[in-house]
Amino acid sequence: MPRFQWFLKFIPAVSLLALMGGCSQTVSPTSTESFDSPSAVAQVPVAQGAIDPFAEGIKYATSAANLAQTARSPAQWDEVSKQWLQAIYWMQSVPPTNPRRAFAQKKVAEYMRYLIYTQQQATVSSRLNYPTFNSDILDEQLGLYLSYIEAMGRPDILIVGSSRAVQGVDPRILRQGLAARGLSGLRVFNFGIHGATAQVVRFQLQQLLGPEHLPRMILWADGVRAFNSGRVDRTYTEIVQSPGYQRLASGVRPQLSSGNPLEEAIASSSAEEYQFQPLSVSGSSDSREAKDLSLQYLTGSGDRNSPTIATTVRRLSALGLAIDAYGFHPVATRFNPSRYYQQRSRVAGRYDGDYANFQLGGVQGTALQSVAAFARSRQIPLVIVNLPLTDDYLDATRSAREVEFRQYMRRISAQAFLWRDLSTVRGLNRNEYFEDPSHLNELGAAAVARSLAADRNIPWPRGR
Repeated sequence: MPRFQWFLKFIPAVSLLALMGGCSQTVSPTSTESFDSPSAVAQVPVAQGAIDPFAEGIKYATSAANLAQTARSPAQWDEVSKQWLQAIYWMQSVPPTNPRRAFAQKKVAEYMRYLIYTQQQATVSSRLNYPTFNSDILDEQLGLYLSYIEAMGRPDILIVGSSRAVQGVDPRILRQGLAARGLSGLRVFNFGIHGATAQVVRFQLQQLLGPEHLPRMILWADGVRAFNSGRVDRTYTEIVQSPGYQRLASGVRPQLSSGNPLEEAIASSSAEEYQFQPLSVSGSSDSREAKDLSLQYLTGSGDRNSPTIATTVRRLSALGLAIDAYGFHPVATRFNPSRYYQQRSRVAGRYDGDYANFQLGGVQGTALQSVAAFARSRQIPLVIVNLPLTDDYLDATRSAREVEFRQYMRRISAQAFLWRDLSTVRGLNRNEYFEDPSHLNELGAAAVARSLAADRNIPWPRGR
């Protein structure tokens, strides 16, 4: 039975509703120091022979904390999750009339955060038995995509692009919008990667994925920055220099493994390259240091106001928990210029490295043409979408580059791909649709998805 279905079966409906709130922060419970000992908690008389749900909750929480200290494999982390579920169930069972109820409810929220963490670790431990591509988001999305295919089959529509795509097109809203038009049953997955350029997308589609992983249609959502050949393409450079790229060059493509990734990695000649370490947003962060810092933050042995510790804790949980089952990153933050620039400097377009040495064509143009030819040879419709930007972002320099980009794409798209320019669609550039000046939030991602679904000129696959 899938893990979340088991959770729904185990927890009563009224308890589940109470548990789902207050779980925005996730930390790593790896020490019993952070949990209450039954002997340290004031005792409330319990009828002889009756079960004390509060004591049971503490017992299972202590067990979960102990198991978490040595958990490594998916099965071990699953056992930790079961203990947290038991702890949550018993704490939620403390009656409303019991004087310990308010405290128990706080423990429910706390244990839910730990449960989410252990679920994340079970997923991380189950990731591909394959060397890293020097990109946490690529490693994460690749493992999720292959798992999605195993569970759901190949997607009908695959969304690709940079971070603007990851949080800029909501697969579920797109699917719902198409279903409303009679195109029901379509599968949509967002395989966006932070920092992706045209070269990265070419790598994804033509090298990383095998024929059995390709969709019926490709929706490439991004903007001018991904096609500027004058900027330094750090993401692609990191991928090309990665152990994963070397393994791929030898003819071995990534695939899901039914074995224990940790044991298989240790048995290999280059175990340190394998993806069994705790996930972090930054590819350069040290996982052991991050774990130590998160433990300090949790137990109070470190400075809770330390920017290093707080940032590390956020990094540990941000990526794995932010991405949903369809590869999409929903962001609730709404862009407010007056508040935004109180904490950040305003960077003018002429000083923006993404627009440096601006050049359309070049290596990114070659990669674009290669993707278009690749899709055409396999009869996969390719739709390239220019995502909207805020007026705040589009100063004179960036606006001029946007005009050049639109002209360039219209010129080369005639025989190569379908071009859709949402940057000029009225209403999609509202600040409330953005997290920051150039990245959409979940409201904007839904608006973009609805706009695309309503476009009858896009050759959407037929519904199932």
